[in-house]
Amino acid sequence: MRWLLTLALLAPTTGWGFDYFQPLPERPPFPADNPPTAEKIALGKKLFFDASLLGRGSRLSCNHCHNLAEGGDDNRPLSLGQHGQRSRRNAPGLWNIGFQTVLYWDGRATSLEAQTLNHLRDPMVIGARSLGEVVQYVAGSEEYRRLFAAAFPGDSAVSGNSAVSGDSAVNGEHLAKAMASFERSLLAPDSPFDRFMRGDANALSENAKRGMQAFNDVGCLACHFGTNFAGPAPGPALGLGDGFYELFPNHLGSKYETRYRLADDLGRFEYTGDPGEKYMWRVPPLRNIAQTAPYFHNGSVNTLPEAVRVMAKTQLKKDLSEETVRDIVAFLNSLTGRQC
Repeated sequence: MRWLLTLALLAPTTGWGFDYFQPLPERPPFPADNPPTAEKIALGKKLFFDASLLGRGSRLSCNHCHNLAEGGDDNRPLSLGQHGQRSRRNAPGLWNIGFQTVLYWDGRATSLEAQTLNHLRDPMVIGARSLGEVVQYVAGSEEYRRLFAAAFPGDSAVSGNSAVSGDSAVNGEHLAKAMASFERSLLAPDSPFDRFMRGDANALSENAKRGMQAFNDVGCLACHFGTNFAGPAPGPALGLGDGFYELFPNHLGSKYETRYRLADDLGRFEYTGDPGEKYMWRVPPLRNIAQTAPYFHNGSVNTLPEAVRVMAKTQLKKDLSEETVRDIVAFLNSLTGRQC
């Protein structure tokens, strides 16, 4: 079969950051100042599911917008935050998030730690008046004080957000490190694609194999490659905090642009103010994509087949046959891993 020839050319090499098709590694990279530990992960998990963390009277936890029982998102075009406020952009899934080099659709957060602190200062996310108030809530719990002490033994308060004096481990920086450590533990390995890449020729259906070839032939691999199908993995090509961005829409004026309001948001430009970054976005990951509808930065497209059609036309100026769309969708479905 023709796909075997192409896949031979794309077989893994030692420079994982540059490979097109890659199985999911056993663990993601982490910052040097925040190595993962069981204690940090346990603390981060408790914080992630604690609705009271986000303010007195809040019924929302981090899991509200990033439901880990599903795809790690909320399956809404835009999320509902405190007091019914709506987010500006679609909530991304969190499974395998540790393999991203930058966060948010516009890449403005260079680490999960930075993104956590940004979220905990966002009035759409929290009902508390400040990050300091969030830390005060945590410090008021004997259980949390014990968990922070176990996760950060011997550490002094290292930021201005400490709720108590002395050598308390309860502070904003440690809160962010614990939650980031938990999020890096959210892995969804052992997808049919991963098993195929590790030598199980029967792991993919014939449709998915044709879709894998079409994904290459159509041109999708130009942007969606690597560990998370979001560009180079952290490593030789990009370090943590280095972004991989592409234009979207790349070809303006298609029927999809108007139908789905794809050009209403100027993307990274709205963060940087750089005219050269209009319509530039962090390339989104495709692992577990079948579980994270609706699609795109504004959540305007409800189904995966339609998202494939939109991408082919707006990015590559191609109209795909329905057979090709079905095959590519079968391949994308093969990227759904086992949540663990």
